[in-house]
Amino acid sequence: MTRISYLGPAGTFTEQAVWAFGIADAEAVPVDSPAAALDAVRSGASEYAVAAIESSVDGTVTTTSDALVAAPGVQIYAETELDIAFAIMTRPGEPLGAARRLASHPVAYQQVKGWVAEHIPGVEFLPAPSNGAGARMVADGEADVAAAPRRAAELLGLKVHADGVADLETARTRFLLAGRPGAPAARTGNDRTSIVVQMPNEPGTLVAVLQEFASRGVDLSRIESRPTRKVRNTYDFHVDIVGHIDDEPVAEALRAVYLRASKIVYLGSWPRASGAGTPVDQRRLDDARAWVERARKGQ
Repeated sequence: MTRISYLGPAGTFTEQAVWAFGIADAEAVPVDSPAAALDAVRSGASEYAVAAIESSVDGTVTTTSDALVAAPGVQIYAETELDIAFAIMTRPGEPLGAARRLASHPVAYQQVKGWVAEHIPGVEFLPAPSNGAGARMVADGEADVAAAPRRAAELLGLKVHADGVADLETARTRFLLAGRPGAPAARTGNDRTSIVVQMPNEPGTLVAVLQEFASRGVDLSRIESRPTRKVRNTYDFHVDIVGHIDDEPVAEALRAVYLRASKIVYLGSWPRASGAGTPVDQRRLDDARAWVERARKGQ
């Protein structure tokens, strides 16, 4: 069996993502946080971890991005995206209108709070560590209503009052599959590469790093800063690159960034679940090289 750690309990969207990766002999192992899922990989307790990294509604899942660089020993190999919509559930026999406390993950709450304000006005929000945990809080009497995947209601015997609830119909969440470091997934031509960079605290260093990508025609789909939490006023820059480390323009840019950075961490190259950004134009790079060679030869 291939053990895959994920943010539990059973019934979360992250559990759905585990099965979406299609690993035939997968054994889903619930843990308490994305950090715990990644630590299970580092310790060898699991072969892989699945964690949410980006919501189309609420942006980057910072608990995951921070956990990826908290310690060495993990690399990203794949991603998947899920459409996100919620079931609204209570204990059997309890009317929705009588609910006073709603439990859900904070990211989930951001995606349903418009519906909640209309249908359960005045309800108190109780943050839960996961959507499945929010449903468990209802089952245990710690909350009156939860916004969670329908599977959570089925597992816990809760009553579903509404299904497919989402303030934005386009809501999607991207999930990562991470394992121990190794050779990256094969290049497909529609790939993502992720790095984390620290730079000297000097004027213009960030611009200089970004220019290494721009000058080679390499697009970036995400750049965010996060405190290192080790030295005050120091930051990690999380950078997602459109392309694969086996794309020569990407490799050249990474070499140049390595020379400028005080620290660089390679998190992997893998196929993108959906297209966004401008792919590397290898032909343009080949044309530039050919032009230089002709100039050298006086042609």
